[in-house]
Amino acid sequence: MSRLNYHHLYYFWQVARGGNLTETAQRLHISQSALSAQIKQFEQSMQVQLFSRQGRRLVLTDSGYQTLKYAEDIFSRGEELEQLLLKGMQPQHNPLRIGTLATMSRNFIESFIAPLLLSSNVRYSLFSMNQTALLNALAAHQLDLVLSNIAVQGTDNQLWQCRLLARQPVAVIGPPGKALPENLAAYQQQRWVLPPVHSPIRTAFDALAAQYQLQPDVVAEADDMAMLRLLTRDSGALSVIPEVVVKDELKNGSLEKYLMLPEVYENFYFITTHRELMHPQQSLLLDAFDAQRLSYSANS
Repeated sequence: MSRLNYHHLYYFWQVARGGNLTETAQRLHISQSALSAQIKQFEQSMQVQLFSRQGRRLVLTDSGYQTLKYAEDIFSRGEELEQLLLKGMQPQHNPLRIGTLATMSRNFIESFIAPLLLSSNVRYSLFSMNQTALLNALAAHQLDLVLSNIAVQGTDNQLWQCRLLARQPVAVIGPPGKALPENLAAYQQQRWVLPPVHSPIRTAFDALAAQYQLQPDVVAEADDMAMLRLLTRDSGALSVIPEVVVKDELKNGSLEKYLMLPEVYENFYFITTHRELMHPQQSLLLDAFDAQRLSYSANS
């Protein structure tokens, strides 16, 4: 069992912040001798010296400084817990923990969390995993939300809340300067780098290829959108990618859009579990994303 006595730690924290035993004792309404005894018991139990005396003041040792940093975090978190339990208030500076599917577009992720990037008083953490690991972490309350391009449905054991954020059209993308028509059937002699056969985009592309009797020369496959972007840029081959993945390359001219694939989309989902207390930044992110989408639609 741990020897750490949090009652003693609290007294140490109060003395360390004030630096004066007498004044701290008066503020805590206990005698100076009782407070000194509490500190001494704490040092003895932990087998460490936390203060050195300089004149009438107590000065923290190196171990004391380290202990103070932990005490500050422990008791500030305790105040947050009190607000949460008594008033149902999640602290605004509590880190927002976002899980992202390892293979999805980094550009889309960045566009979604843009309000966090622009805020100076918001803390957040990003964790990249596969879908199973993301859902397990979400169920274990290790994540606040998940961004994925794979939909999920609730079960009797776990009620997932899955919201479609956006549907990004998929295009034929490749190095600039190719003389290509707007007809997929004419792409017979082209080399391709594609998502793997189990992905929704590849399934849709294969169906279109069969419809237009196209037999693509597939030279590489990649399930990671960032890698697919690099392969398309550097191999000279064509690919099928949502424009958001390669928006920077399209803008600077290192890649070119040749053809929009009819009725082929990449879906992006916002996944959470049903909880009574949600992180306050979740609704802000969704509101900002909805406003951005409405603005884009109005100007299209």
